[in-house]
Amino acid sequence: MKVRFNENEEIVNVIREGLEKSGGYCPCRRERIPENKCMCKEFRDQIADPSFEGYCHCMLYYKEK
Repeated sequence: MKVRFNENEEIVNVIREGLEKSGGYCPCRRERIPENKCMCKEFRDQIADPSFEGYCHCMLYYKEK
């Protein structure tokens, strides 16, 4: 299992700028709750799932099997 950044540098830059502006909260989420702090709970749960392969919600990270 490997987690990496999206290969599209433009997406990574836009999401990183959003994270800076939001204080580290996923810029794709409205609620500023601990579960939405990057790396969000949703993606941490997906990482824990051995059958999951794909991007996190905002497409910053990609989990490979």
